[in-house]
Amino acid sequence: MARWKGPWHLLPVGLILIAAMVIAVGGIIRIYDAGESCPDWPTCFGTWGFDVSPEEQATWWENNPEEIDSRGVDHRYTTFEIFTEWVHRAIAGALLGPLIILQYLIVRAQRESLSNRTHTLAGLTLILVIWQGFLGYVTVKWDNEHWSVALHLASALIFTLALIGLWISWRKDNGLGWNVKAGPRTQVHLRLSALSTLIVLFVGAFVSTTEDANVACGVSGFPDSWPLCSGGIGVLVQDVIAQSQFIHRWLVLIVGIILLRIWMTRSAWAPDVLTHRLMSWGTGLYGLNVLLGGAYVLSWTANSGFIEWISVLHLLFASVVFLIFSSAILMIRIDTSDNEEE
Repeated sequence: MARWKGPWHLLPVGLILIAAMVIAVGGIIRIYDAGESCPDWPTCFGTWGFDVSPEEQATWWENNPEEIDSRGVDHRYTTFEIFTEWVHRAIAGALLGPLIILQYLIVRAQRESLSNRTHTLAGLTLILVIWQGFLGYVTVKWDNEHWSVALHLASALIFTLALIGLWISWRKDNGLGWNVKAGPRTQVHLRLSALSTLIVLFVGAFVSTTEDANVACGVSGFPDSWPLCSGGIGVLVQDVIAQSQFIHRWLVLIVGIILLRIWMTRSAWAPDVLTHRLMSWGTGLYGLNVLLGGAYVLSWTANSGFIEWISVLHLLFASVVFLIFSSAILMIRIDTSDNEEE
């Protein structure tokens, strides 16, 4: 099986990048409210293309009276909006899915030289990509309800983590481990970092998918709308949905303080330089993302509204921060484990 060794352990890296593309396009769909631009699944208005005219959309709605668009019976989508949903499905289904199957077959072909952990992770990624396809259907079927969008995003992050874990495990099987050292409190601090940033990420996703929640703190500019909220800091929460942005900001502040404290004491709980670097990258990117969120709020103008591509970057940065901390956990767990009997 020596012929199978070499660059194959890099395949998960390519798949991680493709998964990031899927998440990014999903973010674009979210900010343009285009999640229902293909109301059926897996086709799009009964076709396999994306160039569907308003007249063709109207005909499809007439022929499918049981389907209802949450934006109204007369709403029509632009070609760009339909394209975002179409390309999201194409990348996930026509590119990522087949490559995940190929990856699984390659790992099975290397069964004699790879660990049981690597086999398990390869199988897990295959199961998760199928699960993601099902969740895509559920999201469309339930008209992009908050819970379905959150579940779809959570599953995407778990899928990406499975790919990262597979890459780390495959590297180790090929003798390319990092030899990470971990102290008794290393995992505790990293888990706290990952969990807290995940909570912030999901509350932020709730804000972005809730109508008018992104203007809940006002649009009067600096400093009243950001970093303050409607010119103050102590607004009483009376409506969780309407004031979700206010809640999100307080969580961002609290988690920021936690991360800063953990980062400042990293030498006491993380004996390895690589862990120091990952903690620094995650904390630094978190701080940058806070500024990016502020830039999005302050980008509002009466003529054009918000600059939505900033919102996409905001989502991606938040996802990457969580994945950095979670990857550090996986790296330590896998790299410090005893070699399994192959």
